Amino acid sequence: MARVAPQPAGGESAPGREWLIPFLSVLQLSDSAFPCGRYTLSHGLEAFAQSGRLAAPTPASTLVALLGDFIRFGVAPSDGVALCCAHRAAGPDGVDDLEQVIRADQRLTAVKLAKEVREASARSGRALIRTAGIACEGWPIEEYLEQVDAGRSPGNHAVVLGLLCAWLGVPRVEAAAAELNAFATSWVAAAVRLALTDHRTAQGVLYRIRPLAADAASKAGDREVAQISSCTPVIDVMAMHHEQAELRLFAS
Repeated sequence: MARVAPQPAGGESAPGREWLIPFLSVLQLSDSAFPCGRYTLSHGLEAFAQSGRLAAPTPASTLVALLGDFIRFGVAPSDGVALCCAHRAAGPDGVDDLEQVIRADQRLTAVKLAKEVREASARSGRALIRTAGIACEGWPIEEYLEQVDAGRSPGNHAVVLGLLCAWLGVPRVEAAAAELNAFATSWVAAAVRLALTDHRTAQGVLYRIRPLAADAASKAGDREVAQISSCTPVIDVMAMHHEQAELRLFAS
């Protein structure tokens, strides 16, 4: 992936069509095949299935409502806002405001109440650093990575992704939308693997969730570190139950 400043969309009139490169970059980063460990996560959905609250086949309307709550009250105001804060703090040669990135990283960890969720976020963030460090030649991540290695900054996936997207020229709101879409895709994939639904219904869920995800990404774009939050008590409790489960298909 090459770093190119975003250009206005203009079809044939766009010089060199360079405006497409950031778009292709965000497609690559949000693809389910990107090796950051998301395929190992159910985001608490496995615990919902184990508790009997969800059973096969789960109606599409139920999945849409539950995924909507995950995004609206959990992922968007936490990971989405943290991503945007990190993106805003990034500069062309690295990180312009390292302290803001660290504050966003620390607060994001603080609002992730379940241990598995916190650990998964940091684990996938470090995987993103390792993979992008090889794939994105020249990415100036050293200053932030020193803070992660020293234990001062947790290295959450959303924060790392915000820094990377800024450097690649991906606009902030588009980066947040891609993150929410990647979460939704991972979530419905887990639902399929748990046999709660089938592939066709899962695609319908993703289609129906688009307006909500777009709205949530737009709202996250201008929020500050102090506004990183999460309010999903039932989801958090399910994630905590998952930590004690004897049999688990997923890491969270």
